[in-house]
Amino acid sequence: MPPKSASGFREIAHTADWELEVWAPNILGLLEQAAQGMYDLIAAQISKERRFTRQITLQFIEPEDLLIDFLNELLYLAESEELIFDHFHLVIEGNQMHAKLVGAPIKSMAKEIKAATYHHLNIVESNQGLYANIVFDV
Repeated sequence: MPPKSASGFREIAHTADWELEVWAPNILGLLEQAAQGMYDLIAAQISKERRFTRQITLQFIEPEDLLIDFLNELLYLAESEELIFDHFHLVIEGNQMHAKLVGAPIKSMAKEIKAATYHHLNIVESNQGLYANIVFDV
């Protein structure tokens, strides 16, 4: 069960891959905490020189699909465009999420993640909000 704070993330010890526990009051907060936690795992540092904006739209059926697709899209943008995002403006309309992402070029990255996976993934609703454990393939 997550700590008492309304939102956050923490690394969970895992034998081969990396696992992250995230929690927030709602799905949009959960997505943002998952992104920040993932960037924390790879020790990503961004340049302070230039800022970039990217807009993405993701279709989903289940919240777990949205979570994994969102994180993998961020990993793709880190690899293909060498961008890391630190501001997220997320809106869900029906089965679509529209995201305006604001970030900067990668200054340094200590570790690499191949993908966010569905392994043990389950978004759980509690009185405090939502939480999930995410396993990353490294």
